[in-house]
Amino acid sequence: MTATIAPTIERRGFLGLAAGALAAAAGCARRGSGHTRAGTVIMAADSVNDIMPDVTDADFLVFSPLLEKDEQGAFVPRLAQSWERSADGREWTYHLRRDARWHDGVPVTAHDIKFTLDLVSLPETEGYSFESVTVVDDYTVTVRERRFRHAEGYQDDIVYYPKHLLEGLDTKRFWSWEFWTHPVGSGPFRFVRYQPGTMIEFEANPDYILGKPKIDRLILKFVGKAGLTELESGQVDVVLEGRAADIPRVSADPRFRVYYQVRPAAWVIYWKVGHSLFRDPRVRRALTLAIDRGECLRTHNLPADVPWSDGVFMPRVLFGANLPAPLPYDPAEANALLDAAGWHDRNGDSVRQRDRRAFRFTALVPSGNLVGLAVLVQAQLRRVGVQMEIQVLDGSVVGRRAGTGEFEASFGKNRPWSPDPRTYAGRGNATGYSNLEAFRLIDAAEAATNEDDLDGIYRELTRVYRDDPPFTQLVPLVLVYFADRRLRGLRRFHAAPDRYMENFWLDDRGE
Repeated sequence: MTATIAPTIERRGFLGLAAGALAAAAGCARRGSGHTRAGTVIMAADSVNDIMPDVTDADFLVFSPLLEKDEQGAFVPRLAQSWERSADGREWTYHLRRDARWHDGVPVTAHDIKFTLDLVSLPETEGYSFESVTVVDDYTVTVRERRFRHAEGYQDDIVYYPKHLLEGLDTKRFWSWEFWTHPVGSGPFRFVRYQPGTMIEFEANPDYILGKPKIDRLILKFVGKAGLTELESGQVDVVLEGRAADIPRVSADPRFRVYYQVRPAAWVIYWKVGHSLFRDPRVRRALTLAIDRGECLRTHNLPADVPWSDGVFMPRVLFGANLPAPLPYDPAEANALLDAAGWHDRNGDSVRQRDRRAFRFTALVPSGNLVGLAVLVQAQLRRVGVQMEIQVLDGSVVGRRAGTGEFEASFGKNRPWSPDPRTYAGRGNATGYSNLEAFRLIDAAEAATNEDDLDGIYRELTRVYRDDPPFTQLVPLVLVYFADRRLRGLRRFHAAPDRYMENFWLDDRGE
C-alpha cells in the first residue's frame, strides 16, 4: 500500500529534462485580445500540484499508443487497427495499420511494438512483465500476459518507440538517453526544438494516421508556479496542472474554462482493521458515514458531480450510468452505529468511550498534499465523538509503515478497480482485514477471464465493502486544466489537452 504521491514525470524522459524550469519560453510572442498566435497553442506545465495527482501526458503528443480509450472507456484504434483476445483473456493479437510512419518516414511495424514491450519490461525502465511478445509478421504482433488483466496498461498507457533509432543503446542509461531531447515518434505532433530549462516546440504531423491535427503548432512552456499568471496575461493558452485553489478564480473569468480529467483512483483512509478500535465493521461503516465527502470535494473546489464511487469498479464504468453510488453523508446513522457498537460519550467531553477507553487514534499523513484533507476529516469525525490525531511524516515513511501494518489509520492512494491482495484488502493484507467473502470474490477476480464476469464480481465485492469497509475513500484523483475558451473540443471530465490535442481546434471567435 503506498501513501506517496506520483512523481511529476515518470517514464516521460524528454519532458523530464525540462520539468520544473522557471524561465519563460523564448520566442513566444505575447498575445493580446487579438489572438495573434493563429494556429498555435502554448501549454504551461508546472511540477508541483496539490490534491491532484502530478502527471504530464505530453509524450502522447509525439508518440502513439496501440489503442486509446474513448469517453466511455472503450478501446478505439491507434497504431493497431484491429485486435482479438483469446478465450482465456491472456493473449491479445494486434493487427497494425500499414500507413503508420515514424516522423523520419520509416514504417511502424510489429518489430517496433515488440522492441518497446521488451524495453519497458526491463527492471531499469518500466518493469512491465509479459509471458511472451511474438512478431507474427511485419504488421501483426501477439502479446501473452502472465495472467488476465482487466486494467490493461500497455495498450493505452504507454507509447511505442522506434527500434531502428534506439536498438543497441545502453538500457541502463534509459532515463538519460539523448533521444529524449529530440524524439522521433509516430504521433500527431512532430518534435521541432528543445530549449533546456525553457520550452519544447512541436508542429502538426501531416502524415498522422488520423489526419493532420487542426492545431498547427504547440509549445510546452515550463513556467513553474506561474501558470495562472501566464494564462491571465495571455502568454499561454492552457495550464496543464491547475491548482484546485485557483478554480473559483478561473471559473469567474469569462475568457477561460475549467476542465477535469478523472483518474480511476482515490485518496483514502486505510483503517488498521485488526486494531481493537476498528475490528467491528459497524465502526468502520460509521466512520465512513460521518465523513462528508461532498464537503471534501467542495473544499478542493471540485464539482459535486465528479464521477466516483465507494465501490470497486471497472474503468469502463467510470463515466457510465452504472457506477455504484458512494455511501451518503449520514451523521445520525453514524452515531447510531457507534452507539450500537458500545461507544458512548459518558463524561460529556465529546469523545466517545467504551470499557473506559476513549475513541482516540493517530492517522499517518504524508507531508504536503494530504494534510489539509486530513485536518478536514479530523473535524468531521470530531462531530460524532471520535478524536483523530494527525501525524505528518515523509511520504516514504508513511508508505513503509502502512505497508508493514505499523499504523492505526493511514492516508494514502487506492486504485479502486484493482483490489490487490498484497496491499489492499485481500489475503495477507497489512490492515488485518479478514472478510472471507471479500477474499473469495478477490480470488474470483484474479481468476476471471473476461470483463463481463469481472464486472459482476466487482459489484458483489462493492456490496461487501459497503457493510464491511476495509478503507474509506475520500476524494477521487482529478487533474484540473485551465484553458482559453477559444480552444474547443475539450470535454468536462475527459479533457487532458496534452494527451488529446489531436482532437481539438481553435475558434478565434471565442464563443
